Amino acid sequence: MISELDRKLWRDLARLKGQALAVALVMGCGLAMMIMARSLIYSLESTRAEYYQVNRFAEVFAHLKRAPDSIALRAAEIPGVATVQAGISVQVTLDIPALDEPASGMVRSLPDFGEPQLNRLYLRAGQWLPPGSRGQVLVGEAFAKANELKPGDRIALLLNGRRQEFRLAGIVLSPEFIFESRPGAALPDNRTYGIFWMPYEELAAAYDLDGAFNYLALTLAPGATARPVIAELDRLLTPYGGRGAYGRADHPSHIRVSDEIRVLQTLAIGFPLVFLSVAAFMTNAVLSRLLVLQREQIAILKAFGFTNRQIALHYLKFAFVMVAMGTVLGWIGGIVMGHRIVALYHLFFRFPELHFRLDRSALVLALLVCAGAAAAGVIGAVRRAARLPPAEAMRPEPPANYRPALVEKTGIAHLLSHTFRIAVRNLERRPVQAIFTVSGMALATGILIVPNAFRDGVAEVMDFQWDVIQRQDVGIGLVEPASVSVRHLFAQLPGVVTVEPIRYTAARIHFGNRNRQLAIQGLTADGQLSRVLDANTRQIALPPAGLVLSAKLAEVLEVRVGDELRVEVLEGKRPVRAVPLVGLAEDFAGVAAYMDIRALNRLMEEGDVITGATFAVDGARRGEFFRALKGVPRVSWVAIKDSLRANFRETTAASIGVIQSIYLVFATVVAFGVVYNNARISLAERARELATLRVVGFSRREVGAVLVTELVILALLAVPLGLLLGTGFATVILGQVNTETVRLPLVLTLGNYSFAVLVVTAASSLSALLVLRKLNQLDLVGALKAPE
Repeated sequence: MISELDRKLWRDLARLKGQALAVALVMGCGLAMMIMARSLIYSLESTRAEYYQVNRFAEVFAHLKRAPDSIALRAAEIPGVATVQAGISVQVTLDIPALDEPASGMVRSLPDFGEPQLNRLYLRAGQWLPPGSRGQVLVGEAFAKANELKPGDRIALLLNGRRQEFRLAGIVLSPEFIFESRPGAALPDNRTYGIFWMPYEELAAAYDLDGAFNYLALTLAPGATARPVIAELDRLLTPYGGRGAYGRADHPSHIRVSDEIRVLQTLAIGFPLVFLSVAAFMTNAVLSRLLVLQREQIAILKAFGFTNRQIALHYLKFAFVMVAMGTVLGWIGGIVMGHRIVALYHLFFRFPELHFRLDRSALVLALLVCAGAAAAGVIGAVRRAARLPPAEAMRPEPPANYRPALVEKTGIAHLLSHTFRIAVRNLERRPVQAIFTVSGMALATGILIVPNAFRDGVAEVMDFQWDVIQRQDVGIGLVEPASVSVRHLFAQLPGVVTVEPIRYTAARIHFGNRNRQLAIQGLTADGQLSRVLDANTRQIALPPAGLVLSAKLAEVLEVRVGDELRVEVLEGKRPVRAVPLVGLAEDFAGVAAYMDIRALNRLMEEGDVITGATFAVDGARRGEFFRALKGVPRVSWVAIKDSLRANFRETTAASIGVIQSIYLVFATVVAFGVVYNNARISLAERARELATLRVVGFSRREVGAVLVTELVILALLAVPLGLLLGTGFATVILGQVNTETVRLPLVLTLGNYSFAVLVVTAASSLSALLVLRKLNQLDLVGALKAPE
């Protein structure tokens, strides 16, 4: 049976349905983002863990020059090692008839008979390689899809300088390549780089590696840790050209998925926190002003015997009905949006199956968080209602202290309209309410800045990374290091405008107890193709001694300019040298270390050696250049800037764009909800005053102008504060979502600020029209009745 107080609750909700719905929408937006982000985290973490377990993903990895199979047996004897798998891994160039550009890839070996012990493949299409087969390969799904390859197609690989044709037996996935990209590259180029697998014997014969291996993967025994195993493995493999073992945490594919999870963890907290703070403001405003309007009703309820507890619970129910609506909207929105984001993940994360998995704990957490936000917003108002003595509540609120506003005391009162002066006086009489209103509108303005900061950050990465830093059209790597004189041979390729040498050297950079394994890039000091820029976009001339690190790598190592780093080279003579940090570079993809190429060669104790080159190519002769490059046997990989940019736009930028669009819609909804809610509450609490103005002779237009003027004054105060808050929100949130893989710069444009102002202006205008419509329907007689 419905109690009398519950009937009153539903009547109040019906009368205030606009404000209640606005609060519920704001809550729903915040909760939808939280549920979406937490469920995506759960989906990625659980799917990855299952994939790793079922396909036995290794825990430690090592590349080397060459070692006999007996060394793999010795590696298995290292304390803490459970399983060892040795194999061959080589970089190759490809010739795909349908592709004008030269492509490259990595070929991994598979046992000629039986299944691999570790890093087992998942067959997506076609068939496995038959035992003892020759002339057939398996191809990774990302490359196959990008080039529309299917089982039965033929492809040419340049193996150790010899062009050989292979039939594609099947399309596969590997836990090692959930995110497929060229080694050392932060971003993928699935159109021109792929992963292949072929039988060990066939690959070993091509590279003269019979009875040997150059790649090792292993798992750890229960309770063992990676660090001591890696140290022992490095000691074992150093005489065989070991390039430094590393654990799963440093595996490029694993890092990329972990970075995405880290971004989602930030978004699961940052945006919902802001949105639910706005919702708490709105709930407080609705309920506080409802209590002011229902003072007499509270007194009557107490006079009829309702206890303080019953009255407090009644008004808490009012808030919790909005919580229930917001929670349901959040559940629905989070699930719908989560499915859409998972569909985008299929573009660059290669799992056998990746479905949206609802984190059911997030549903409970959403309800608790939403209820907590509402309770925080209303608890003070409810306490005041419960403690209000009946005799005092039966009297109308004491009239406000009418006095000239501060602006009128300046001597310009005669220049101001009556409506403006009335509006200013009302704001001065209720400073706390005005502060709350300005705060809510400022938050609504501020959250509009963040989504567009994401959009502008992506645009800046597209321009800065591929037009300002990387001016080259094509980059290549060589099968083996070569003399710098090979640069002159490359300069003779058709269409070459400029060619600059480059050297990559595998190294470990140490500072204190921190270290990072990567390839140091040796560039010409004043190169114009692949440039090193500082935070002010000024080119850093690489000095004859010293390292320049990307700012992100310096942050990871906790190092500053002037500190001395220990550089442990992992190839050649493997020198270990102390090298000063002489500068920090600004870039937005991956982490990097740079040296002058001559200084790097001196560090390596070698002559003028290069491992690759970058090219500027005449656009009219790109086709000729690519066809000629396909025939150069010493090239092991090719990176084409246009392909990298297009792939970034279609994958990473697309996923960020969808999230940005979702948040922008939500932020716009919140802005409209906050402004409309404040306007409606202002009309409700001032109905008696406005009716009095009508009776004493003010026209509808003049009375409406009072409300509109108040709204305009509050908006003018809130918007600058909101823009400042938005700048802070964007700075914090973008700083938190930046990862080693991709970093979005903080770009705050005039267009971004203008959009926020435009949305708040539009919300204010629309809310004013709706409130004026309600004002025209005001019952003057009913509003002027004074309870006795």
